[in-house]
Amino acid sequence: MEIKANLKALISSEDWWACWLGFTFFITSFLDYIKIVPKPKIWFLNPLESLSIEIVKTYLIIIIIFIIFYSLSLKIIGQNPFSFIPAFLTLSALGFLSQILSQQNIMNSYGLEYVVWALTIGLLIGNTFGIPRFLTPAVKTELYIKTGLVLLGSEILFSRILALGIQGLLLAWGVTPIVLYISYKYGTSILKIDKTLAVLIASATSVCGVSAAIAVAAATKAKKESLTLTISISLIFTEIMLVGLPAIIKALNINYIVGGAWIGGTVDSTGAVVAAGELLSKQAMEVATVIKLIQNVMIGVITFVIAIIWTTKIDQSSSNKPNLLEIWYRFPKFIIAFVVLSLISSFVILPIIGESNLNNLLKINGGMRTILFSIAFLGIGLESDFRSISRQITGGKTLNLYIISQLLNIILTFIFAWLLFS
Repeated sequence: MEIKANLKALISSEDWWACWLGFTFFITSFLDYIKIVPKPKIWFLNPLESLSIEIVKTYLIIIIIFIIFYSLSLKIIGQNPFSFIPAFLTLSALGFLSQILSQQNIMNSYGLEYVVWALTIGLLIGNTFGIPRFLTPAVKTELYIKTGLVLLGSEILFSRILALGIQGLLLAWGVTPIVLYISYKYGTSILKIDKTLAVLIASATSVCGVSAAIAVAAATKAKKESLTLTISISLIFTEIMLVGLPAIIKALNINYIVGGAWIGGTVDSTGAVVAAGELLSKQAMEVATVIKLIQNVMIGVITFVIAIIWTTKIDQSSSNKPNLLEIWYRFPKFIIAFVVLSLISSFVILPIIGESNLNNLLKINGGMRTILFSIAFLGIGLESDFRSISRQITGGKTLNLYIISQLLNIILTFIFAWLLFS
């Protein structure tokens, strides 16, 4: 019966559909149906300066592709795809607006990424008017993020991991488990914070912010309020780090390669890492990006370990004797697709089409991931209640844990970066 249930889940579970959709969208770009990244251009006073016919056309093609396959998945799952379509079109338009706002010259120079604007738009609508009823069928936040994370797997190339040699591996993989463990113990043993919230915050600061928090939330069955709180704090501190860390590196005259490695290991968002690295130099940006990509590999490892620990030690409510099936049930399936797509990209696609063509393909995948994340963060904002978030922050323990965890990450990563790259 359990085997039959698992087979049924392959076509009836959103977690599995994130895998199938991620693979489908990757194949779509590989087959050259999408030729450019529909990213708005930098603008000054007139937002229309950011657009072109080609950008709008490509964006609409991607949205149509998304609608077709998401509607199909919802139909198979047993939901109504017809109410989904107008809602998704509206959310995708608002998501595109968040990208346009992030490209305003001044906003772009301060590193205010599209995720911040998407979250802000969602929060304003959700906390002013509530979620409009007609939008509800398309608010599939976790499904969009998980699909985007599967696409992220294609960008984790083993050739890039090896480019920085053992130094990159030691920095990206050496600091992460130390910060994760100490932060979790500090949060649960000293601050007495809920274990699930503590591990979400520890994962966000030690691995890669929102992406890690989403994966760990799935493994621990975290409450949506805890995940929203973690994401909100992570985004705020990411913006502070994006501007502050390059400024500190310049003020202290730290070697830019060391600075790039430091940025890659501490700034939570991949996009913010690129922006922060560029504030130093092109080489620093490249080092920072590779370190972050290596660190992103830890998403799968950390999630798997946490799924085992939560099943066997922390939350045994679902069975008296935790077993492998329970661990499998908790383990986020999109992590499997994340790893598989990384292997396919590294060892199948790269030898076939070459590095230059693969880089173009990954840029298109990155563009699709951006669209999905912009819609997802709109959904997070729409579903977030300021009052609920403020209640969780009351007392300062959550902020205390995040700040201490981030400071620990900053200090340890700098020591490793200085020893390995100076």
